[in-house]
Amino acid sequence: MTKRILVIDNEQYIQEVTQICLRATAGWQVLMASSGREGIAKAEAEQPDAILLDVMMPDMDGPTTFQKLQENPATQQIAVILLTAKVQASDRRRYDEMGVKGAIAKPFNPLQLASQVANVLGWKL
Repeated sequence: MTKRILVIDNEQYIQEVTQICLRATAGWQVLMASSGREGIAKAEAEQPDAILLDVMMPDMDGPTTFQKLQENPATQQIAVILLTAKVQASDRRRYDEMGVKGAIAKPFNPLQLASQVANVLGWKL
C-alpha cells in the first residue's frame, strides 16, 4: 500500500521539492498544506500515514500545530516529523519532549529525504 505524506510548509518551493522527491524516490502520495490550520484540516480529512511539519511558519508555528494535532483524537496517532533549520542538541531535546517522531534539518538533500523519513518511521523503501 502506498504511503501518504502530508507536507505542511508555508514555502511553495519546499512543497514542490518535497513532493517531487518523495514521489520520484519512494512512490509516495504527497498532500500539501500551506499553513498550520490548513494542515490540521487536511490531516483530519485525509488521514495521512505521516506529516512533515515546518517549524517556522507565520500565524501558527510548527510546535503549536503539532500540539493541536495531538489534542485532536482524529489526528493524534499520525506520525509527525519536523522540518527545521534548528537542529541543535537543545532543540532536539525539546522536540523529543514534545513527542514528535524526529526532525530533519533544512536545507535537506532532496535525494535522501525519502530514506530519512523512512528511517525515522521504521518504514522499508
